[in-house]
Amino acid sequence: MSTFRRYEILIPSQFNDGRPVPDKLLTETLLELEQKFSAVSCETQVIHGLWQQEGELFRDRLLRVFVDVADTAENRQFFVEFKERLKSRFQQLEIWLTTHPIEVI
Repeated sequence: MSTFRRYEILIPSQFNDGRPVPDKLLTETLLELEQKFSAVSCETQVIHGLWQQEGELFRDRLLRVFVDVADTAENRQFFVEFKERLKSRFQQLEIWLTTHPIEVI
C-alpha cells in the first residue's frame, strides 16, 4: 500500500486590501497543481474566516483546494515553495496550507 498525504489550501477570493482576486489567478493555481500532479480538487462553497494580525481584523472569503499525492520529501518541498508563490500571487500576508496523511481504499 502506498502512503499518501492530502495538501489543503485555503485560497482567498479577495486581496488583503479587499479588492476581488481575478478568476485567472485561481485558474492558474488549479492548472499548476493539475499539471504537476495530474489531479486537483476544489470546493465551490465559500469558507468565511476572521483573523487578526497586529491588531488589524481581516475577513476572508476562501475556497478550499486539495490534492492527494504520494507522501514524499520532494512533494512536501514543492508545497513549501508553492505556498510562498501563492502568498505573492494572491498578495497575502499568509496562506493557510495544511497537510495530513490519508489512506486510500
